[in-house]
Amino acid sequence: MIASISGEIIGIEEDSLTIDINGVGFQVAVPKALCLEHKPGERVFLHTHLVVREDLLALYGFPTAEEKSFFLMLLGVEGIGPRIALATLSSLTPDAIRRAVISEQPEVFSRVPGIGKRTAQKILIQLQGRVVGSSDMQIAHGLDELDTQVLEALTVLGYSLVEAQTAIQALPKDAPENLEERLRLALQYFNA
Repeated sequence: MIASISGEIIGIEEDSLTIDINGVGFQVAVPKALCLEHKPGERVFLHTHLVVREDLLALYGFPTAEEKSFFLMLLGVEGIGPRIALATLSSLTPDAIRRAVISEQPEVFSRVPGIGKRTAQKILIQLQGRVVGSSDMQIAHGLDELDTQVLEALTVLGYSLVEAQTAIQALPKDAPENLEERLRLALQYFNA
């Protein structure tokens, strides 16, 4: 699996970048905004996901781990393939997706080319409980800001809201006030 890629941009198309890695050019499909932000000769780091099918070998790249997580969540929705998932992230920011899911607005997804009303409804159903806004989580669950960030990280990693809350409640009272350490302890809960 190719988890990330870093190198010099040697080519830009409408929805992909060609990145030189030690003399080998990798074509990476990216959200359209990324193509507009960069120029050939610049260095770039992308979080990537490799899609392997009988008729396809494609690398998809994202500037943040959050965007990659949303891409993977969208791929989990029936009827959504990599092309439509990428089109969604080209049209909507992760925050816009989060707001649409929380406020149950399927019409936001219907505006993405290639997504109809039924598919928009499926996206809403599949992402509910997995996509939560930090302020909404903090208010709804009475968590401090640090535990809210841990909760968000666990839901992005694919744990349900209930699982994430349970792991946070299982944290020792003397757990360090450090995001990475609290997240590590919360993940240990699932391995116990």
